[in-house]
Amino acid sequence: MAASDTIGVTRAWVPWAWSGFLIAVLAFLVLYPTSMLLIGALTTTNPVVEGYKLADLSIGNFLTVAMNPNVAGALVNSLIACGGGTIVAVAIGLGFAWVVVRTNTPCKGLIASAGMLPLFVPPLVAGVAWSILGSPKTGLLNLVFAKTGIPLHLDLYSMPGMIFVFGIYYAPYVYMFTAAALRNMDPALEEAAEISGASALRTMATVTFPLIMPAILSGMLLSFIVMLGIYGIPAVLGAPANLSVLTTYIFALTAWSPPRYNTAAAVAVLLMIVTGLLVFLQQKVVARRSYTTVAGKAFRPRSLNLGPWRFMTLALAIVYLFVVVVLPSIALFIAAFRKFLFIRDIPSLFETKQYGWQHFTKMFDNPLTITSIINSMKVGIITAVVGGILSFAIGYTITRARVPGKRIIDVITTIPVAIPGLVIGVAYLWAWIGLPGGLYGTLWILALAFVARFIPDTVKALSTSLMQIHRELEEAAWICGRGTLSTIASIVLPLARPGVVAAMTLLFILSIRELGSSLFLYSSGTMVMAVQLLGYYEGGNVGITAAFSLVQMVLLGGLITFTNWLTRSAAAPTAAAQTGGIARSG
Repeated sequence: MAASDTIGVTRAWVPWAWSGFLIAVLAFLVLYPTSMLLIGALTTTNPVVEGYKLADLSIGNFLTVAMNPNVAGALVNSLIACGGGTIVAVAIGLGFAWVVVRTNTPCKGLIASAGMLPLFVPPLVAGVAWSILGSPKTGLLNLVFAKTGIPLHLDLYSMPGMIFVFGIYYAPYVYMFTAAALRNMDPALEEAAEISGASALRTMATVTFPLIMPAILSGMLLSFIVMLGIYGIPAVLGAPANLSVLTTYIFALTAWSPPRYNTAAAVAVLLMIVTGLLVFLQQKVVARRSYTTVAGKAFRPRSLNLGPWRFMTLALAIVYLFVVVVLPSIALFIAAFRKFLFIRDIPSLFETKQYGWQHFTKMFDNPLTITSIINSMKVGIITAVVGGILSFAIGYTITRARVPGKRIIDVITTIPVAIPGLVIGVAYLWAWIGLPGGLYGTLWILALAFVARFIPDTVKALSTSLMQIHRELEEAAWICGRGTLSTIASIVLPLARPGVVAAMTLLFILSIRELGSSLFLYSSGTMVMAVQLLGYYEGGNVGITAAFSLVQMVLLGGLITFTNWLTRSAAAPTAAAQTGGIARSG
């Protein structure tokens, strides 16, 4: 065989080998733990003591779960809490989108930016803050109401409390979908309705919102799915009222003595099935989305002149930001610095002698505090590097490469969307706890679980950046004799640098605030911040809990600020890279 024929055969196998490598990595991260979770739900053995025995597979655990009224109650509570929270989120998110995109409300840029802040608040921190504010006995808001004569009394340790906190913190998901749809809608359709005599309110109700209904439904389903997998808020606000949801019930099963791992796996599979059905429904909604509102001619989204009412919409936006950002921050600050949370009256709130650093001192005297911070930083770096590299490889393969099996890679990458973080944790528990000398009990098991948990988000973000790069740039490099890897390094990667930096930093931030996956995978030596914060709360020390919450929020705020600076810095050399990269390829 000629040398050229040998090279041709070798090159023909490269795409197959690359696809096989990516499928193997994704199978290791996603398919293997998921399959072990299913096996755990179908067996009756304890993986810690007995290992795995496939000889006695049965559906007994599922029958036990199906006949258990506690599971049915947890499922109903989950649907009520997440359904009610979704309604609140849709009302707030849709209202914000309309105010920012369609009205002449002042300070719209500030409203749009500040309205996204709740996405970066860990759910556990949100729950802790509102428990300080709305506790029925010691809540700060109840104190203010009582001392000022306002006939209100809050009890956030309840189903309405969970619905309220879910709704205000996950409204940005609805805002993101609906704001984009409103910007893409031709305002001539609304103008035609108004010419026909319809009022602004009727036009909004009969024309604007019906035309963006696919976006509303997509945002609604996404927010519901995310809420369904949250552990922190129900653990803080639901547990005192004995309101169990699926996530808290799964964790409770593993905390019993002896732990009921098999039943927990069965309930986790149930939660995964419910989430998967909702994801499938969301995909159907998105696939049927109509783009007929986007005309071929250019247009600019119109701003409705609200007249004096524009100050009312601004006031409503400020009230929302005050409720979701300022009030919880004040509550955490008071609880963290005040010596005793018991407050006689409002003037005592301002007595400086009642404040000090004692809670921070006790917190940092605990060696687990420093250990959890260091471990969180390590896990965040591992997750960002490994997940960023893998996400870039998958994103480039899906959007740019001509290799076999792209559809399989895309499908496997999307699977974790339907798996809540808590279920990921249970799956990795089953996958590795029974294997001697495995990954369980190390920081790597946490990092790999986080990579699997968030890989759909990072791949989607990177794919969007890669799709903006014209293929002509790569073709020019190939004509100049560059290979595929050299072209990626000199052309694609520099141009996609802002998206890569943003995706890796997003992985870092999400891994620090992730609680659900961590609950089942940490050990005494691999304690992370989210689990340590939950431990402080369950220990009953509100002051230390608030202090550690502030530390976590300061770290996240610093990371977000650094990310914005780094993204702008990465974007600066993009124009030079576009021409310089091709010049170097010659």
